[in-house]
Amino acid sequence: MEILCFLLAKSYLCRRKMKTGNVILKIMMPLLLGAGILYWMYRGEDWGTIRHVMTDEMDWTWMLLSFPFGILAQMFRGWRWRQTLEPVGERPRSSVSIHAVFLSYAASLVVPRIGEFTRCGVLKRYDGVSFPKALGTVVTERAIDSLLVLGITATVLLVEMSTFGTFFRKTGTNLHDILYGFSWAGYLVVLICVAAMAVLLHFLLRKLSIYDKVKATLSGIWQGVISLKDVRNIPLFVVFTVAIWLSYFLHYYLTFFCFDFTADLGLGCALVTFIVGSIAVIVPTPNGAGPWHFAVKTMLILYGVQEEHALYFVLIVHTVQTMLVVALGIYAWVALSFTRVHSS
Repeated sequence: MEILCFLLAKSYLCRRKMKTGNVILKIMMPLLLGAGILYWMYRGEDWGTIRHVMTDEMDWTWMLLSFPFGILAQMFRGWRWRQTLEPVGERPRSSVSIHAVFLSYAASLVVPRIGEFTRCGVLKRYDGVSFPKALGTVVTERAIDSLLVLGITATVLLVEMSTFGTFFRKTGTNLHDILYGFSWAGYLVVLICVAAMAVLLHFLLRKLSIYDKVKATLSGIWQGVISLKDVRNIPLFVVFTVAIWLSYFLHYYLTFFCFDFTADLGLGCALVTFIVGSIAVIVPTPNGAGPWHFAVKTMLILYGVQEEHALYFVLIVHTVQTMLVVALGIYAWVALSFTRVHSS
């Protein structure tokens, strides 16, 4: 019996260590990926020159003017989120919704993608909102935003097709070469992997459906997803959605006027680099650090910006805007600490 207890205890500790290891891996890998890309891009750069650009050559007035739009983008997101929660019977306070969004973006700087869970947890903690339902509405938001970004991307592609063509040629990205680069064995391996993943997902879902708690969670998520059709004021929802992305764009576009080498690039360049940057942040690094820098820098070069200047631009803009996210997160954390808890 003692041996059995020892083996069970050892097995439990091993599982605990594996879980801890997985958590550490999930945190460290995005950080290492972003840091690796940034190191590769900025190795050998003169940091004194970058500091000189920030202190003597940069017009900080435009950067400060961009801040309100960065704040408004998150506030509009909070207001829209509250609107999508109403059809599922949840009515959190506007202030708590906004603070939850502020805090979620700051949390994602530490662990990418954890922000969605953070803001749902904040609403549950302070306003008693159902976590699964809140998570479902977040899924709804992401789906709507993805459709909007796809629409904007398609429009920008049509308007700026020549620039994207140059991008694909210079980076060697060619769909024909990618497809014909596979052998029959390669296609077979891909097919087997996809089939194996589908089978594994099928059995995993069947396994999970046994547990009532998981079924309740999935049900709550589904309620949140279908809640959009019951939103009372659809025009207001559309206004909030457009306002979110317009604010994001202005938050970015106004930074062009901070530097002589980007001030005259025009709206077309701003739209292209904004869309490319928005797609790049899908890569799970803190605030898109690394992939965003590389994607935006590459597109700026195609518009005639010197590589050195493009490197300065993406580093300074991303760093300053990330600091704004941190400041909003700290503000939200302090504000929530003085917020009364509703246990509805």
